[in-house]
Amino acid sequence: MGRITSSKTQLKPDPRHDSILASKFINCLMWDGKKTIAQRVFYGALDELNKRVPDQEPIEVFHQALENVKPHIEVRSKRVGGASYQVPMQVNRARQQSLAIRWVLMAVRDKKGRPTALRLADELFAAYNREGAAMTRRENTHRMAEANKAFAHFAW
Repeated sequence: MGRITSSKTQLKPDPRHDSILASKFINCLMWDGKKTIAQRVFYGALDELNKRVPDQEPIEVFHQALENVKPHIEVRSKRVGGASYQVPMQVNRARQQSLAIRWVLMAVRDKKGRPTALRLADELFAAYNREGAAMTRRENTHRMAEANKAFAHFAW
């Protein structure tokens, strides 16, 4: 069984946009409990997004970007009679969200050499346009599930 966290009930919306998702994202971005720095990076990225997509609210662009990255189906290992099968399964809402956040942050942390706020803005902008490393990750996940459709009958 996975670890139980009460973050869902305790999570307060972020101060600037009053968004629970943004607050969750900031918490995932944060390292060593340095929330102020994480917020500065996140809002810096949103300000940058505002310059690139001037006709839309940056928080809306952020929401849409994460929405685009969310996977609908993934493969899970299932042991059946001594053999392991990659079984395609639906992804529930909470997991979709956490995977999307994780993939975007992984993509940002993989790139080096520029301020994190700019790298984050780049990745969110790319995801908003349905491209970038996080989207590639999602496509690969979907492709794996598609390829292993034959084992779908093991899902229960």
